[in-house]
Amino acid sequence: MAKDYPIPVFSFRAEWGAERIGFTEISGLTQENQPIEYRDGSFPEYSSIKMPGLRKFNNITMKRGIVKGDNDFFKWLSTVKYNKVERRDVIISLLNEDQKPVMTWKVHNAFPVKVEGPQLKSTGNEVAIESIEIAHEGLEVQNEA
Repeated sequence: MAKDYPIPVFSFRAEWGAERIGFTEISGLTQENQPIEYRDGSFPEYSSIKMPGLRKFNNITMKRGIVKGDNDFFKWLSTVKYNKVERRDVIISLLNEDQKPVMTWKVHNAFPVKVEGPQLKSTGNEVAIESIEIAHEGLEVQNEA
């Protein structure tokens, strides 16, 4: 009998369109419903009533090592002009030990809001890491079979 164990977080991939991009870290896969609180005069025993309000999606931050000659994030950020931007759907998959998706997040209509280059230090010997922060209009979560 096989046991189900929690899936480790170190094996994942991200892709938009036909392109797969390797990242060292992805954070911000968050969605929430903001509650609306109001007082209804017909219910004196309650001080307030709460109802679901707007759905909110946090920005997603993705980090990766810089590769020579690759500045796709800065190119994508430069498409933001005159209130128009190139939007992309992003698929983020958590993988099992066989590199098969176990859980998938589909990010809809994403666009870059911030690109950050590496911290340059003359005393450092770390890998140069860049990050991109994307805003989006929806996050769909699917458990894979």
